[in-house]
Amino acid sequence: MKRKPIEIVIADDHTIVRQGLRKLLEEENYLKITGEAMDGRETVRKVSELKPDVVIMDIAMPVLNGIEAARQIKQSNTQTRIIILSMHDNNRYIRELLNIGVSGYLLKNAASGDIIKAISAAVKGDTYLSPSISSQVIEDYVCMNRKTSQEELYDTLTNREREVFQMVVEGYSTKKIAELLYLSPSTIKTHRSNIMEKLKMDNISKLIQYAIRLGIIDIQI
Repeated sequence: MKRKPIEIVIADDHTIVRQGLRKLLEEENYLKITGEAMDGRETVRKVSELKPDVVIMDIAMPVLNGIEAARQIKQSNTQTRIIILSMHDNNRYIRELLNIGVSGYLLKNAASGDIIKAISAAVKGDTYLSPSISSQVIEDYVCMNRKTSQEELYDTLTNREREVFQMVVEGYSTKKIAELLYLSPSTIKTHRSNIMEKLKMDNISKLIQYAIRLGIIDIQI
């Protein structure tokens, strides 16, 4: 009896990464790439439309980062398993994503065999962590070390405020954010005001520095 293919969506803002991952996965005849996405919002939309078995995605994506995209995918009650493929071995990322319920966290220097293992584990309902992630990171997750005051402030933002927050620090205008989120400019201004108040910030420069410290955006952005 022919094996039903495992359907996968690949999400990364770098075309060469998506192409390389597609080529690698398509060497396994039971893996089928059904879609690709370049940013977090597109990833959430593609998962909703295509309902793949697995989505493999980066953290550092524009418009909506991988952490918030993963959160939205999980909140939509989808059965899609999430595997993070990132260059970051940041304890906070791993802890937060495991709390959200991702099925795997791999570093981009992982061997190709590790990616295949992660997919197999995910469809079985198991969790796979990159072997190069230190035991200290795993201990940190298990022990659930106390969050910093900065992280606690960020946790007070709603999902919508986090979307607006990322686009603000990436330099999008109020008008453009309103267009992307299908909201009025006045609503975006209200969200911006609420964000500044909750995070105890009084200007955009401080907001950008805060986003970099938390890893919401990369310094290169």
